[in-house]
Amino acid sequence: MKSGKFYLFAIFAVFIGVVVGLVISSNLNLTNRTIAADVAKPVLLGEQGETINSEQVASAQMLSKAFAYVAQAVKGTVVTIKSTQTVRTEVPEFWQYFFNVPDEQVRQGLGSGVVVNADGYILTNNHVVEGADDLQVSIGKETYEAEIIGRDPESDLAVIKIEGKNLNAIKLGDSDDLQVGEWVLAIGNPFAAVLDQTVTAGIVSAKGRTNLTSGQIPFEDFIQTDAAINPGNSGGALVNMNGELVGINTMIYSSSGGSVGIGFAIPINLAKNVMQQLIQSGKVARGWLGVYIGTLDEEMAEALGLDEPTGALVNQVTEDSPAEKAGLKEADVILQVEGKKINDSSELVNTIANYAPGTSVELLVWRDGREKKMTLKLGERPTDESLASQDVQDIENLLGLQVDNLTAENMRRLGVDYRNEKGVIIIDVRRGSAAAKEGLRPGDLIKSVNRQPVESVSDFNELMKSIQANSVVLLRLKRGNSSIFAAVRVPAPAEE
Repeated sequence: MKSGKFYLFAIFAVFIGVVVGLVISSNLNLTNRTIAADVAKPVLLGEQGETINSEQVASAQMLSKAFAYVAQAVKGTVVTIKSTQTVRTEVPEFWQYFFNVPDEQVRQGLGSGVVVNADGYILTNNHVVEGADDLQVSIGKETYEAEIIGRDPESDLAVIKIEGKNLNAIKLGDSDDLQVGEWVLAIGNPFAAVLDQTVTAGIVSAKGRTNLTSGQIPFEDFIQTDAAINPGNSGGALVNMNGELVGINTMIYSSSGGSVGIGFAIPINLAKNVMQQLIQSGKVARGWLGVYIGTLDEEMAEALGLDEPTGALVNQVTEDSPAEKAGLKEADVILQVEGKKINDSSELVNTIANYAPGTSVELLVWRDGREKKMTLKLGERPTDESLASQDVQDIENLLGLQVDNLTAENMRRLGVDYRNEKGVIIIDVRRGSAAAKEGLRPGDLIKSVNRQPVESVSDFNELMKSIQANSVVLLRLKRGNSSIFAAVRVPAPAEE
């Protein structure tokens, strides 16, 4: 009897063991659940058999959470700006009498801005608020009337103010510390107010972008990013992964009107000085050297004895300017300002403009094959109006072309035949100039300027006297057997 019980117990024990084994190896997978956190089981991705493990997934999740954290941290600091402008139009009296055509139109605009002060100061683009009769700022569900504190068209920046207290203000960063390839977020209100607080992510694609606006914005030093920027984003925030404002989103490069991954922002370090002056005095005063400058190419650098084409070339020294008083001369190359290396003419313009008038600065200059230090006290940069009155040679330099009378020798040298034609012939076009960008080239015959006929250099000079910086000059050209038009915008002079 005892032996029978023993056998029954043994059979029961074996049965229990089998059941437990089946459970362990079944789909319940109870033991695997306890060690899942310790084993990074690869997951197959795609046809090539690539794998990704849990550590990589965790890294992606951390980056995602970082984006979310930054977006939440700056929430409410980026605002919607609605502008209203009444524009008077010239309507013939006949049309008004019979058709009651209004002689005024109301235009509405939409942009973005960034709260930079808890008392209601908002930094935005000048083109967002320029000409506005009425401004309204929306922060979430709250709407405020805003006033313009100051505008600076030369940097395309403006400061407006609302009557608010204890507003959520963004922290200002250091755009000089930005690295190409660094993650950034663009925040603004693309296309319509219903899309406010849109956040897009990308990287810093490049720094120090210049020559993008044909002189309409003299102080260019743009950050390029592939974070999506669209119409309505102007004036919005470009922030780093610390949630700090590093740029003001300003414009895009696009043939469609929408984002193609090439957007530009004004660096906050450039904007800080402008913003502070606008808040304090409503205007911006900039340092001024008093020279017309250009950027060196390799041939010019070699001719001047420089190892590399770096620095800003002095083309002309303005009479009675700080530069003339300090002894700067034509063909000098400005290499450094206060120890900071100057790579090109645009960098010199921006560097000098950041100093207040009256500041003494030390320049490192290349002259006659060697370096020379000199110190000068900066003047105040003239306004656009005073810079607009330039002689013909200045305008030709700005356009980047040189013309001469139509002669047999010029035709022979340039390989063209314009017998029985009237006009002036282009004998040189400077590389990278406004004329070059519009496709003008040596050998083109200019037959008219702004629809006024040209027969000689004196005619051309007389017509060019009325041309001002930032305006567009319409040239009618003869090129071979073809007659074409070219509209060239005269850039603002690179004068410092």
